[in-house]
Amino acid sequence: MTDPHAYCQEKAASSGSSFYYSFMFLPPERRQAIVALYAFCREVDDVVDECHDMQIAQTKLEWWRNQIRLVFEGEPQHPVAVALKDICKRFNLPREQLLEIIDGMQMDLQQTRYLDWKALHLYCYRVASVVGLLSAEIFGYQNRQTLKYAHDLGLAFQLTNIIRDVGEDARRGRIYLPMDEMQRFNVPAKQILEAQYSDNFRQLMGVQAERARQLYDRAFAQLPAEDRKAQRPGLIMAAIYRTLLDEIEADGFQVLDRRTSLTPLRKIWIAGKTWFKG
Repeated sequence: MTDPHAYCQEKAASSGSSFYYSFMFLPPERRQAIVALYAFCREVDDVVDECHDMQIAQTKLEWWRNQIRLVFEGEPQHPVAVALKDICKRFNLPREQLLEIIDGMQMDLQQTRYLDWKALHLYCYRVASVVGLLSAEIFGYQNRQTLKYAHDLGLAFQLTNIIRDVGEDARRGRIYLPMDEMQRFNVPAKQILEAQYSDNFRQLMGVQAERARQLYDRAFAQLPAEDRKAQRPGLIMAAIYRTLLDEIEADGFQVLDRRTSLTPLRKIWIAGKTWFKG
Protein backbone atom coordinates (compact mmCIF):
# COMPACT_ATOMS: atom_id res chain seq x y z
CA MET A 1 0.00 0.00 0.00
CA THR A 2 1.13 3.56 -0.76
CA ASP A 3 2.56 5.31 2.29
CA PRO A 4 -0.20 7.88 3.07
CA HIS A 5 2.11 10.69 4.18
CA ALA A 6 4.48 10.11 1.25
CA TYR A 7 1.48 10.38 -1.10
CA CYS A 8 0.46 13.69 0.54
CA GLN A 9 4.01 15.01 0.28
CA GLU A 10 4.10 14.23 -3.44
CA LYS A 11 0.67 15.82 -3.99
CA ALA A 12 1.72 19.01 -2.18
CA ALA A 13 5.17 19.28 -3.76
CA SER A 14 3.89 18.77 -7.31
CA SER A 15 1.40 21.65 -6.99
CA GLY A 16 4.12 24.33 -6.76
CA SER A 17 1.76 26.33 -4.56
CA SER A 18 2.86 29.17 -2.29
CA PHE A 19 1.19 27.19 0.48
CA TYR A 20 3.93 24.57 0.19
CA TYR A 21 6.72 27.10 0.73
CA SER A 22 5.06 28.41 3.88
CA PHE A 23 5.59 25.20 5.84
CA MET A 24 9.11 24.28 4.72
CA PHE A 25 10.57 25.33 8.08
CA LEU A 26 8.08 23.58 10.36
CA PRO A 27 9.14 20.73 12.67
CA PRO A 28 8.46 17.29 11.06
CA GLU A 29 5.25 16.38 12.93
CA ARG A 30 3.50 19.69 12.20
CA ARG A 31 4.83 19.76 8.64
CA GLN A 32 3.46 16.25 8.01
CA ALA A 33 0.06 17.35 9.35
CA ILE A 34 -0.23 20.54 7.30
CA VAL A 35 0.91 18.68 4.17
CA ALA A 36 -1.90 16.13 4.72
CA LEU A 37 -4.46 18.94 5.13
CA TYR A 38 -3.19 20.67 1.99
CA ALA A 39 -3.28 17.39 0.01
CA PHE A 40 -6.92 16.93 1.05
CA CYS A 41 -7.75 20.45 -0.18
CA ARG A 42 -6.04 19.70 -3.49
CA GLU A 43 -7.91 16.41 -3.93
CA VAL A 44 -11.37 17.92 -3.48
CA ASP A 45 -10.47 21.02 -5.49
CA ASP A 46 -9.29 18.81 -8.37
CA VAL A 47 -12.68 17.07 -8.39
CA VAL A 48 -14.34 20.37 -9.31
CA ASP A 49 -11.63 21.71 -11.64
CA GLU A 50 -10.85 18.54 -13.59
CA CYS A 51 -14.22 16.76 -13.74
CA HIS A 52 -16.36 18.21 -16.55
CA ASP A 53 -19.43 16.05 -15.87
CA MET A 54 -21.30 17.70 -12.98
CA GLN A 55 -23.02 14.46 -11.96
CA ILE A 56 -19.69 12.62 -11.70
CA ALA A 57 -18.13 15.52 -9.77
CA GLN A 58 -21.10 15.48 -7.38
CA THR A 59 -20.68 11.72 -6.86
CA LYS A 60 -16.95 12.15 -6.19
CA LEU A 61 -17.59 14.87 -3.59
CA GLU A 62 -20.12 12.58 -1.87
CA TRP A 63 -17.46 9.86 -1.90
CA TRP A 64 -15.09 12.27 -0.16
CA ARG A 65 -17.77 13.10 2.43
CA ASN A 66 -17.91 9.40 3.20
CA GLN A 67 -14.11 9.24 3.45
CA ILE A 68 -14.24 12.02 6.07
CA ARG A 69 -16.90 10.06 7.96
CA LEU A 70 -14.54 7.06 7.92
CA VAL A 71 -11.66 9.25 9.13
CA PHE A 72 -13.60 9.62 12.39
CA GLU A 73 -15.64 6.41 12.49
CA GLY A 74 -13.86 3.69 10.55
CA GLU A 75 -11.10 2.86 8.08
CA PRO A 76 -10.82 5.27 5.11
CA GLN A 77 -9.41 3.96 1.82
CA HIS A 78 -7.80 6.98 0.13
CA PRO A 79 -4.17 7.62 1.20
CA VAL A 80 -4.99 11.28 1.97
CA ALA A 81 -7.91 10.24 4.17
CA VAL A 82 -5.69 7.68 5.93
CA ALA A 83 -3.18 10.47 6.63
CA LEU A 84 -6.01 12.71 7.85
CA LYS A 85 -7.16 10.02 10.30
CA ASP A 86 -3.71 10.15 11.86
CA ILE A 87 -3.47 13.94 12.08
CA CYS A 88 -7.08 14.61 13.14
CA LYS A 89 -6.47 12.48 16.21
CA ARG A 90 -3.11 14.12 16.94
CA PHE A 91 -4.26 17.73 16.51
CA ASN A 92 -7.93 17.38 17.43
CA LEU A 93 -9.21 18.67 14.07
CA PRO A 94 -13.03 18.84 13.85
CA ARG A 95 -14.94 16.78 11.28
CA GLU A 96 -17.38 19.67 10.64
CA GLN A 97 -14.63 21.92 9.28
CA LEU A 98 -13.30 19.26 6.88
CA LEU A 99 -16.86 18.76 5.60
CA GLU A 100 -17.27 22.53 5.25
CA ILE A 101 -14.33 22.61 2.82
CA ILE A 102 -16.23 20.09 0.68
CA ASP A 103 -19.34 22.32 0.99
CA GLY A 104 -17.27 25.13 -0.51
CA MET A 105 -16.22 22.93 -3.44
CA GLN A 106 -19.87 21.97 -3.91
CA MET A 107 -20.73 25.67 -4.35
CA ASP A 108 -18.55 25.59 -7.47
CA LEU A 109 -20.82 22.91 -8.93
CA GLN A 110 -23.96 24.88 -8.16
CA GLN A 111 -23.09 28.46 -9.08
CA THR A 112 -20.73 30.41 -11.32
CA ARG A 113 -21.61 33.96 -10.19
CA TYR A 114 -21.88 35.75 -6.84
CA LEU A 115 -24.39 38.53 -6.33
CA ASP A 116 -22.37 40.57 -3.82
CA TRP A 117 -19.47 40.42 -1.34
CA LYS A 118 -21.69 38.80 1.28
CA ALA A 119 -22.41 35.85 -1.02
CA LEU A 120 -18.75 35.61 -2.08
CA HIS A 121 -17.68 35.88 1.57
CA LEU A 122 -19.47 32.59 2.37
CA TYR A 123 -17.63 30.84 -0.46
CA CYS A 124 -14.27 32.29 0.64
CA TYR A 125 -14.98 31.29 4.24
CA ARG A 126 -15.64 27.67 3.30
CA VAL A 127 -12.74 27.14 0.92
CA ALA A 128 -10.13 29.29 2.68
CA SER A 129 -10.99 30.61 6.16
CA VAL A 130 -11.82 27.08 7.33
CA VAL A 131 -8.43 25.93 6.04
CA GLY A 132 -6.88 28.81 7.99
CA LEU A 133 -8.65 27.73 11.18
CA LEU A 134 -7.51 24.11 10.77
CA SER A 135 -3.97 25.29 10.02
CA ALA A 136 -3.94 27.41 13.19
CA GLU A 137 -4.77 24.27 15.19
CA ILE A 138 -1.84 22.44 13.59
CA PHE A 139 0.63 25.30 14.09
CA GLY A 140 -0.51 25.75 17.70
CA TYR A 141 -1.71 28.78 19.67
CA GLN A 142 -2.24 29.96 23.24
CA ASN A 143 -4.72 32.78 22.65
CA ARG A 144 -8.07 32.11 20.94
CA GLN A 145 -7.82 35.56 19.34
CA THR A 146 -5.45 33.82 16.90
CA LEU A 147 -8.49 32.12 15.34
CA LYS A 148 -9.83 35.53 14.26
CA TYR A 149 -6.47 36.21 12.62
CA ALA A 150 -6.62 32.82 10.84
CA HIS A 151 -10.18 33.45 9.65
CA ASP A 152 -9.39 36.85 8.09
CA LEU A 153 -6.07 35.69 6.64
CA GLY A 154 -7.92 32.89 4.83
CA LEU A 155 -10.31 35.42 3.29
CA ALA A 156 -7.36 37.58 2.17
CA PHE A 157 -5.62 34.60 0.56
CA GLN A 158 -8.75 33.56 -1.33
CA LEU A 159 -9.36 37.08 -2.61
CA THR A 160 -5.76 37.21 -3.83
CA ASN A 161 -6.33 33.90 -5.63
CA ILE A 162 -9.53 35.25 -7.17
CA ILE A 163 -7.72 38.37 -8.43
CA ARG A 164 -4.84 36.32 -9.87
CA ASP A 165 -7.13 33.75 -11.55
CA VAL A 166 -9.86 35.94 -13.10
CA GLY A 167 -8.96 34.86 -16.65
CA GLU A 168 -8.38 31.21 -15.78
CA ASP A 169 -11.71 31.01 -13.94
CA ALA A 170 -13.52 32.78 -16.80
CA ARG A 171 -12.27 30.10 -19.21
CA ARG A 172 -14.07 27.62 -16.95
CA GLY A 173 -17.20 29.79 -17.14
CA ARG A 174 -16.84 31.11 -13.58
CA ILE A 175 -16.62 34.71 -12.35
CA TYR A 176 -15.88 35.25 -8.65
CA LEU A 177 -16.15 39.04 -8.73
CA PRO A 178 -19.28 40.42 -6.97
CA MET A 179 -21.94 41.12 -9.60
CA ASP A 180 -23.14 44.31 -7.90
CA GLU A 181 -19.61 45.74 -8.12
CA MET A 182 -19.27 44.67 -11.76
CA GLN A 183 -22.47 46.61 -12.47
CA ARG A 184 -21.25 49.62 -10.48
CA PHE A 185 -18.09 49.82 -12.59
CA ASN A 186 -19.94 48.93 -15.79
CA VAL A 187 -17.96 45.74 -16.44
CA PRO A 188 -20.29 43.20 -18.10
CA ALA A 189 -19.57 39.48 -17.69
CA LYS A 190 -19.09 39.24 -21.48
CA GLN A 191 -16.05 41.54 -21.24
CA ILE A 192 -14.39 39.24 -18.68
CA LEU A 193 -15.32 36.04 -20.51
CA GLU A 194 -13.83 37.48 -23.72
CA ALA A 195 -10.70 38.79 -21.93
CA GLN A 196 -11.24 42.43 -22.86
CA TYR A 197 -9.37 44.99 -20.74
CA SER A 198 -10.69 48.46 -19.90
CA ASP A 199 -10.11 51.25 -17.39
CA ASN A 200 -13.39 50.22 -15.73
CA PHE A 201 -12.09 46.67 -15.31
CA ARG A 202 -8.87 47.94 -13.72
CA GLN A 203 -10.88 50.11 -11.30
CA LEU A 204 -13.04 47.12 -10.40
CA MET A 205 -9.93 45.05 -9.73
CA GLY A 206 -8.44 47.88 -7.67
CA VAL A 207 -11.43 47.62 -5.32
CA GLN A 208 -10.86 43.86 -4.95
CA ALA A 209 -7.16 44.42 -4.20
CA GLU A 210 -7.98 47.07 -1.59
CA ARG A 211 -10.45 44.69 0.08
CA ALA A 212 -7.76 41.99 0.20
CA ARG A 213 -5.22 44.42 1.73
CA GLN A 214 -7.71 45.49 4.39
CA LEU A 215 -8.24 41.84 5.29
CA TYR A 216 -4.47 41.24 5.54
CA ASP A 217 -4.14 44.29 7.80
CA ARG A 218 -7.09 43.23 9.95
CA ALA A 219 -5.68 39.71 10.26
CA PHE A 220 -2.23 40.93 11.36
CA ALA A 221 -3.80 43.32 13.89
CA GLN A 222 -5.59 40.35 15.49
CA LEU A 223 -2.54 38.08 15.86
CA PRO A 224 -1.50 38.06 19.55
CA ALA A 225 2.22 38.57 20.16
CA GLU A 226 2.52 35.30 22.09
CA ASP A 227 1.33 33.29 19.06
CA ARG A 228 3.32 35.09 16.37
CA LYS A 229 6.19 32.59 16.40
CA ALA A 230 3.93 29.53 16.18
CA GLN A 231 1.90 31.09 13.36
CA ARG A 232 4.91 32.01 11.20
CA PRO A 233 3.85 29.73 8.31
CA GLY A 234 0.76 31.89 7.78
CA LEU A 235 2.91 35.02 7.91
CA ILE A 236 5.21 33.51 5.27
CA MET A 237 2.29 32.81 2.97
CA ALA A 238 0.95 36.31 3.59
CA ALA A 239 4.33 37.82 2.63
CA ILE A 240 4.38 35.77 -0.60
CA TYR A 241 0.76 36.57 -1.45
CA ARG A 242 1.05 40.29 -0.72
CA THR A 243 4.11 40.46 -2.95
CA LEU A 244 2.09 38.72 -5.67
CA LEU A 245 -0.81 41.13 -5.18
CA ASP A 246 1.56 44.12 -5.47
CA GLU A 247 3.01 42.72 -8.72
CA ILE A 248 -0.43 42.13 -10.24
CA GLU A 249 -1.50 45.69 -9.40
CA ALA A 250 1.77 47.20 -10.64
CA ASP A 251 1.20 45.32 -13.92
CA GLY A 252 -2.22 46.98 -14.33
CA PHE A 253 -4.22 43.85 -13.42
CA GLN A 254 -3.24 41.95 -16.56
CA VAL A 255 -5.08 38.87 -15.29
CA LEU A 256 -7.51 38.07 -18.11
CA ASP A 257 -5.05 36.50 -20.53
CA ARG A 258 -2.11 35.53 -18.29
CA ARG A 259 -1.30 34.33 -14.79
CA THR A 260 1.20 36.28 -12.70
CA SER A 261 3.37 34.12 -10.44
CA LEU A 262 6.55 34.42 -8.40
CA THR A 263 9.51 32.15 -9.14
CA PRO A 264 10.24 29.28 -6.70
CA LEU A 265 13.54 30.96 -5.79
CA ARG A 266 11.79 34.20 -4.90
CA LYS A 267 9.22 32.34 -2.79
CA ILE A 268 12.00 30.54 -0.91
CA TRP A 269 13.77 33.86 -0.32
CA ILE A 270 10.58 35.50 1.02
CA ALA A 271 9.86 32.41 3.14
CA GLY A 272 13.33 32.38 4.69
CA LYS A 273 13.36 36.12 5.34
CA THR A 274 9.93 36.00 7.03
CA TRP A 275 10.73 32.89 9.10
CA PHE A 276 13.98 34.22 10.53
CA LYS A 277 12.48 37.65 11.17
CA GLY A 278 10.01 35.74 13.39
